[in-house]
Amino acid sequence: MSFNFDVPREQDRNFHLGGRSFYFFDFDDNVAFLSTPIIIFHKKTGAEISLSSGEFAHENKHIGISGPYADYYMDFNDAHGSFRHFRDKDLNPIEVRAGKKQGFVEDVLKALKEVDTHWKAPSWEYFYHATYNERPVSLITARGHHPTTIIEGVDQIVKAGYLPHSPNYHSIYPVSNPEVRKDLGDIHFKQSVAELKKHAIRASVEKAINQYGYSPFHRFGMSDDDHKNVELITEEMRDLKKKYPEMSFFVIETFKDSFSKREVLLHETREIISAKESVKPQLSLFD
Repeated sequence: MSFNFDVPREQDRNFHLGGRSFYFFDFDDNVAFLSTPIIIFHKKTGAEISLSSGEFAHENKHIGISGPYADYYMDFNDAHGSFRHFRDKDLNPIEVRAGKKQGFVEDVLKALKEVDTHWKAPSWEYFYHATYNERPVSLITARGHHPTTIIEGVDQIVKAGYLPHSPNYHSIYPVSNPEVRKDLGDIHFKQSVAELKKHAIRASVEKAINQYGYSPFHRFGMSDDDHKNVELITEEMRDLKKKYPEMSFFVIETFKDSFSKREVLLHETREIISAKESVKPQLSLFD
């Protein structure tokens, strides 16, 4: 499938003032809906049940405690545990020659076989806009793949014609990857995904200033579908706002069919678009 990408590209809102607009994205259920399963295990038999990311988001607080999964538990071993499909596998040379790919890449390819309305998540239009207009893009995901695996997965979307070219990658943080965790300061592997995402946001903002220079007209926006993550992202952006009060920071919380957008100020957040308003067409992006 291919598309006509002849629409003129737009400069960043504050480009004429020396500012850039930086887009930070969670990927799953935010940019794209993928079928990657999360596995839980029966406490007595060890029998496995696969949950979708949506099912897991709804039930994870009750697993092993109450509800339909009271008799199940989660295993955090990367190789054979609950999130093993969110990690890279050690593919042997024979598998590589046979065309075997990492799970993330396979899940993207599987999604691309569906009608695009089935896999495009609420922040897809933001992601497309940022890619098309060559904004600096960061992917900050709970997955534990190597960053090159994330790039390979997104490359499949480009090859399928849904993006005109690869994003202008600013940073890639699959925060459950052991090496990425260490880079973010979690050398003892004690921090939560939400905490790691906070560190990744700060690292990406600091990198932006180092790479593009300081400008009071820089604008940063992060979108995520997990409410707990959104709360900590907002907290981190408020701290960044205190350090860089002239810059602008935005948080986009995505839901299944909508999103809300808020600007993070020093002592409050200002709602720009409510979830109800977000279903209307042609809404402006944060830049």
